[in-house]
Amino acid sequence: MMPLMSTEILSPEALPVKASHDTVNPPNLISFMLKNWKPATGKLPPALKNLGDFRRRRGVLAKLFPGEMLLIPSGHLKVRANDDHYRFRPSSDFYYLTGNQEPDCVLAVMTDKDGKAAEVLFVEPNPGKTDASFYTDRIKGELWEGARLGVPESRARYGLDDTRALSSLEEFIRTSVSKGAGKVRVLRGHSASLETSVGRIDAAQLSRDEVLSTALSEMRLIKDPQELKEMASAVNATGRGFEDVIQRLKTAKNERELEGVFYTRARIEGNDVGYGSIVASGAHGCTLHWRKNDGQLRKGDLLLLDAGIEGNTLYTADITRTLPISGKFSPAQREIYELVLKAQKAALKAVKPGNDFMEPNRVAMKVLAHGLEELRILPTSAEEALRDENQFYKRYSLHNVSHMLGLEVHDCATARAQNYKYGKLKAGMVLTVEPGLYFQVDDLTVPVKYRGIGIRIEDDVVVTAKGSKNLSAGIPTEVKEIEAWMKKLWSRK
Repeated sequence: MMPLMSTEILSPEALPVKASHDTVNPPNLISFMLKNWKPATGKLPPALKNLGDFRRRRGVLAKLFPGEMLLIPSGHLKVRANDDHYRFRPSSDFYYLTGNQEPDCVLAVMTDKDGKAAEVLFVEPNPGKTDASFYTDRIKGELWEGARLGVPESRARYGLDDTRALSSLEEFIRTSVSKGAGKVRVLRGHSASLETSVGRIDAAQLSRDEVLSTALSEMRLIKDPQELKEMASAVNATGRGFEDVIQRLKTAKNERELEGVFYTRARIEGNDVGYGSIVASGAHGCTLHWRKNDGQLRKGDLLLLDAGIEGNTLYTADITRTLPISGKFSPAQREIYELVLKAQKAALKAVKPGNDFMEPNRVAMKVLAHGLEELRILPTSAEEALRDENQFYKRYSLHNVSHMLGLEVHDCATARAQNYKYGKLKAGMVLTVEPGLYFQVDDLTVPVKYRGIGIRIEDDVVVTAKGSKNLSAGIPTEVKEIEAWMKKLWSRK
């Protein structure tokens, strides 16, 4: 096993660096800074709500790997530019198992051969103002970034009986392995220094670690009642964000202005946006992941708004509505919109337990293909276009209609295909249903009146025991409902 330096686990990229504008702190100043602070009260924080959910998840994970040690890091700060860092967000799996949102932490989960579990949470201590770093450390110092929770405080907050200082992790790993902890698996991609701590990184180790990542993704495929509650909250907040955008749309000049309006709602009601908002006007709506959001708004065009609020518990919504900037759809826009809506309605009906995950996509594509045939856009019949060796409809629909949703906008990404894309829908799964049609401005197969029209309609749906529930059903999708919704919001003072 390679030695793990105590500073490495704190992430080299997050450690203080000297910059030309830094000043040197004289010893007398340091001495003065360490004196005459009111003692900490020693009062412990309240326990996190729903500790039982996090404890249950850890127990399920532990049973999947008897006799092994699992290491799941929260991740580290990421540099935005020079010594400026992005606001921290923990790795989704670490949060899923702990509820902790601090950087630089590591969760160790172990079981013996009898299945008895042991859990240890390693966190950064909080020395208070007894150590000069509270003032001298620009990256982690309390006066710069706020206080870390600390070891006993984390024990009280997150409900793990064994919580230790991060500096003891190296010895813990070494001792555990020497006592026969068996294989060590690391959740990769979040802490390069932790990954090196398990020893030589060879094909066998990478394979073991991939199995851990897959297991966590597949656990997260089924949302528990608390997760569904959090996701419903994120969806409702997103609906209010859409209303904010519509209200500003009456006077807004460009896409970026609307992006800022939605982001404000995300920060008021949640942690952040769940992904880069797509605010696409006119032909920009034909670019699937339009994130430049620098276009001008023009009356007569459509606005494709694909956005989601990430709640304070990190669960995100992912909703798309296509809106007429003038408040009224043109005949051509309405014709295409109604076709996409018809496809979405068919797909929503196909979301039920026991159906293939791809069934909503199949039925939606069939509706779209027949609609494209009626519009005389397809070069063949719809049935011919739908054949696996052709798939001509994809020139205009571009993407499948569903992906899993949860702590990430494309959730459970490392689950095995047989349990996800080629698996069966099960109660507790949450997925998007988002058909679209995109007619590029230079596509000569498309009648001129349709070119530059991009339409997507997306809802967030939970599979129930007998069918499904559309979490975002309260956000209008019918043409008349959208036009009435916009008119109502524009009439507010």
